[in-house]
Amino acid sequence: MERCLNIILVEDDMNTCKNFVHCVDVLEEVKLVTITNNSYKALELVKEYLPDVIILDLELNEGKGNGLLFLKGLKELSLAIKPFVLVTTNNSSNTMYEYARQLGADFIMAKHQEDYSEQKAIEFLTMMKDVILNNQQSKSSDCPIVESSHEKTNRLKRMITLELDNIGISPKAVGYKYLIDAITYVFNDEKSNLCSRIGEKYGKTNVSVERAMQNAINKAWRSNDIDDLLKYYTAKVNPEKGVPTLTEFIYYYATKIKNNS
Repeated sequence: MERCLNIILVEDDMNTCKNFVHCVDVLEEVKLVTITNNSYKALELVKEYLPDVIILDLELNEGKGNGLLFLKGLKELSLAIKPFVLVTTNNSSNTMYEYARQLGADFIMAKHQEDYSEQKAIEFLTMMKDVILNNQQSKSSDCPIVESSHEKTNRLKRMITLELDNIGISPKAVGYKYLIDAITYVFNDEKSNLCSRIGEKYGKTNVSVERAMQNAINKAWRSNDIDDLLKYYTAKVNPEKGVPTLTEFIYYYATKIKNNS
């Protein structure tokens, strides 16, 4: 599966946020993982989601903090890979633009320009997708930074949730969080007694954990578009059963993510 750009939006205008959501929803190249109008919270979200791109409004008049504070904080984070920062602003000061660039802004779009729109911003990122990803990969190879265990855990969780989202397993499903844990355990070569370990963690029986995970898989295969399922889950499925077994599913994604990470 071709990787999409994962984006965090830091924006205080609700209509602008809705426009960005609408633009992203119709594309496969980009994914909006979360939105905030708080520059301080945005730094925590960056550590949690480890996005490829930040779309950053400098002003945040209806939120908390501002884009410059966010850029300062981002510069101080010890991230293995820095996200690409696209600044959007109503400010027309060249001095402000230069200061934002010094703090780490990669590109600046002025909202007051006649040709600006949220659609134009997303089109720009879509056009730049390969450049952004290749540049991040190059920086990671040339200047490797040792990720903390917290960063590694968050990156792995993000990759697993993206895969589950792609095939339509709902975060509201009871088995959703169990599947994340099970795939994580197998990814880390902790393969024994999966249901027992997860059951102990959540105070559930082995049987209920196993049933909840299989039910989440079954519902995805019954409810979602078969073309999407075939696109994102490429392993063979027993035609008599029509859905992956729990073991097949967990090991497929643990292996897939390990090969892509």
